[in-house]
Amino acid sequence: MNTIKNILITGASSGIGEALALYYAKNGAQNLFLCGRNKERLERITNECEKFGTKVFSTILDVTDREKVSNWIMDCNKKARLHLVFANAGVSTGEETSENIYNTFNINIFGVLNTITPAINIYQNMDSTEPKIVAITASIAGYHGLAGCPSYSASKACVKAYGEALRLRVAKENIQVNVICPGFVRSRITDKNTCPMPFFMEADNAAEIIAKRIQKNVGLITFPWPMRFAAWFGAMLPNCISNFIYSKIPYKV
Repeated sequence: MNTIKNILITGASSGIGEALALYYAKNGAQNLFLCGRNKERLERITNECEKFGTKVFSTILDVTDREKVSNWIMDCNKKARLHLVFANAGVSTGEETSENIYNTFNINIFGVLNTITPAINIYQNMDSTEPKIVAITASIAGYHGLAGCPSYSASKACVKAYGEALRLRVAKENIQVNVICPGFVRSRITDKNTCPMPFFMEADNAAEIIAKRIQKNVGLITFPWPMRFAAWFGAMLPNCISNFIYSKIPYKV
């Protein structure tokens, strides 16, 4: 694959998004297009990335606003031909109130669709030998519904399945779709967790794994491998067994 030089990342002001922005800046990115909802954090990561000589365009943006996200992505592509569009923005909730449930689904599902749909449209109308990649941040939690976070695990299962199917559908157009299913990675989400977090990983380590596997076009990027195996195995079990096992997992509070 050609070198990935122009990268767009949603949810870039913290966690995996922030770590990915820094990783690409350190490794020769020419242009970074970043969005987030917190101005102070976004300005900080913008300044950090610019230290490596990368040109950074940062925008305060709500990914649930379909029209604004679409216009932003098209404007970014006019500035520099996008090689990688990363739908990374996401939220979780431990308290399943009506407001939190709808917010989680709106951001984790429609925020992803609002990001990757215009990107796919751009790629489909562009004759280029340069990379044409979209990446979606799902989660290992998307392998099976979790009673401790139903809306989070369900929303991640949705985008995981959609990304896997989309990868097959657009492959003939030389568009690559990668779905990322990390375990517990340091972020504003995991900072709030009180439940056990096995195989906990720092965000910069996760970003390196993700970036290198995207470069290799690994369709489903799930890590760490012990959690991937456990999630896969749990999903294969009969419901009467898996329900018993998953019912023992502590709730987030």
